[in-house]
Amino acid sequence: MASWYAIRARATGAEVAIYDEIGAYGVSAKGFLAELGALPEGTPIDLRLNSPGGSVFDAVAIFNALKRHAGTVTVWIDGIAASAASYVAMAGDEIVMPENAFLMIHDPAGLVMGTAADMRAMAEALDKVGGSLAAGYAAKSGRPADEIAALMAAETWLDASEALALGFADRLAEPVRIAARFDVGRFRNAPPALAEAVAAETGSADDNDGDDNDGAGTDADEATGAAAESNEASGAGEEEITETDAQQPPVGTPPPGGAPPDPAAIRGEAISHARAVVDLCRLAGQPQMAGRFLESDADLDHVRAALLAARAEAEPEIAGHHAQPGRPSNTRPWGEIVARTFRLKG
Repeated sequence: MASWYAIRARATGAEVAIYDEIGAYGVSAKGFLAELGALPEGTPIDLRLNSPGGSVFDAVAIFNALKRHAGTVTVWIDGIAASAASYVAMAGDEIVMPENAFLMIHDPAGLVMGTAADMRAMAEALDKVGGSLAAGYAAKSGRPADEIAALMAAETWLDASEALALGFADRLAEPVRIAARFDVGRFRNAPPALAEAVAAETGSADDNDGDDNDGAGTDADEATGAAAESNEASGAGEEEITETDAQQPPVGTPPPGGAPPDPAAIRGEAISHARAVVDLCRLAGQPQMAGRFLESDADLDHVRAALLAARAEAEPEIAGHHAQPGRPSNTRPWGEIVARTFRLKG
C-alpha cells in the first residue's frame, strides 16, 4: 500500500517526509505515530513538508506527537504546506521556508448528511476544530486570535517572506524546485504564481532526462495523488459512475496504418486514462482505489464494474439511530400478538 509519509533514521537524527495528502491511501496517522514513537528519545528530527493538507484529525495527532517529542524538530517546507499540513508545520521548533515556498491556512470543512440536529452538531464540531487550529497558529506566530481567525476565514496563502513577517516561519532558505504532485486548483485562492510554477514543473518533467516515458510517469503519478483528495463526491450515485463522459481509448493503442507510435500520443493517452480512473473513483466515493487500478492497468469497464460492486457491498450511509421504513425483522405477526394477549380459544 502506498503511503504519504516516510521516516528514515540517519546518523545525526531522523528525517520525516510528508510529501502527499495526510491520511491518504487508507493510511491513517496511527502508523506514523508508531514509527515516530520508535525513534530514540531526544532524536533530532528534520520534518520535510510538501503537502496540500488532508485529514485534520490526523494532522492534530501528528502535531501533538511532534510537540511531545523530546528532540528538536526542524520543519522544512519544500514547496507547499497547505491546510492541515500548515498546522503540522507549527509543531517545529524552527520553520524554514525556501523563498519560493508557500504556506496556507483556512477554516476546516466537512460533509454531513442527516437531520438539522446532525448538521448543527457538525457546525459545532467544525467551530471547535477551527478554534483549536487557530490556537496552534497563534501560539507559533504570536499573532492575536482574532487576526488568525480572519486569515483562516479568508483562506490565506503566504509566500515565504509573508510567512516570516507574520511569524509563521523563522528562517528563509534558497529557492527549491517545486514538485508537482497535486493540483492546487482545488483551492479557491491559490496564488497564480504557484499555479504557474507547478505547471512549469510539470512541463519540464516531460523531458527531464530525454526519456520519452518521463512525462507519462510524472503525470500519472500526479493523477494518482489526486485520487487521495478529500471525498467531495461521496454521495455520487450509480448513474454518475456509469454515465461519466470519461471515455478514453486503452493506453498504448497503436496508430492506424502501422506507423510508429507517437510518444506524445502515448503519453497523452496514459494521462487521460489515469485521470479518467481518478474521476471514476472520486465519483464513487472510493478515491483510495485509484492507485490499485492504475497499478494493474485496469481498463475503464473493469474500473466501473469494480466500483459498482464495492458500492453494492457497502453498508447504507444511514445513521442507525434513525427509524427506517418497513417492518423490522424481529416484528411478530399481529395475529400472534392478539392470540397471546387475549388467549383466544380455537
